[in-house]
Amino acid sequence: MPHPSAQAPCAAVMVRPLRFHPNPETAADNAFQSRSAQTRDAIARSADAEVTAASAQLQAAGVRVHLFDDTGERDAPDAVFPNNWFSTHAGGHVALYPMFAESRRRERRADVIEMLKAEYRVQDVIDYSGLEQDGMFLEGTGAMVLDHIARVAYTAQSNRANPVALERFCTHFNYEPMAFATADAQGRPCYHTNVMLCIGTDFALGGFHLISDPARRQAVRDRLAESGRALVELSAQQIGDFAGNALELSGAQGRVLALSARAAASLTAEQKAVIERSAALLPLAVPTIELAGGSVRCMLAGIHLARR
Repeated sequence: MPHPSAQAPCAAVMVRPLRFHPNPETAADNAFQSRSAQTRDAIARSADAEVTAASAQLQAAGVRVHLFDDTGERDAPDAVFPNNWFSTHAGGHVALYPMFAESRRRERRADVIEMLKAEYRVQDVIDYSGLEQDGMFLEGTGAMVLDHIARVAYTAQSNRANPVALERFCTHFNYEPMAFATADAQGRPCYHTNVMLCIGTDFALGGFHLISDPARRQAVRDRLAESGRALVELSAQQIGDFAGNALELSGAQGRVLALSARAAASLTAEQKAVIERSAALLPLAVPTIELAGGSVRCMLAGIHLARR
């Protein structure tokens, strides 16, 4: 079994949505969102089933999953993506984040934080959500892809990653900010870093071609390679298939890379071989969830806390 890794948590929070649908409020800057001919009720039922099945597969692999149901008290179509509004950190720290879209601010839940305090050793909760009043946003581990080992916060510049908020987070949590501009073939920036970059213990999957400045692109590659990681370069098509939106977790038999079935199918045999030297692939079928412009990594809020 591979050694324990600070990069790969053994537990995660998931939220089973009640009224899931692609959020029109977030579509303006999320190029990954899609339309569907299904009725909204049919979409919601499919999303519910996908989260239920994904949670069961993760638990079967030995990952502890804390599965919450969306209460439906407030309309929160993106509730299935909890990694954007909170994150957890070794040493007992929790962060709450300011969200760009008003509808997404309704996703924050006291019961999730109370569960963390009851089940894990939580020293403090740092709440950045008040920055919303100042028009500053930082959408958690969507906006930042964190290298928990080398302490670097890789961040694609966007509406959802304010540089002042990023600096505050990095100062509080002892990360080095590494921000960069991105653009797809149509010139649109990546709305979240975690759709283009996944950092595992021994590998990193990246759509490095999206980093606009060639010198900055090379600096990001070099920084990841310095840590001894093998770099897996993802094509534009693979990024569109959510191959960058994956999360390494620790399971009963070692590390696994949780990613969507669509993402796994897009990887080449050579790319899979690099990943599988360190982590077993764990494909999860979430085609309905992906209509909202996020995939498996967005669905998982990793828990980097010690159990009580």
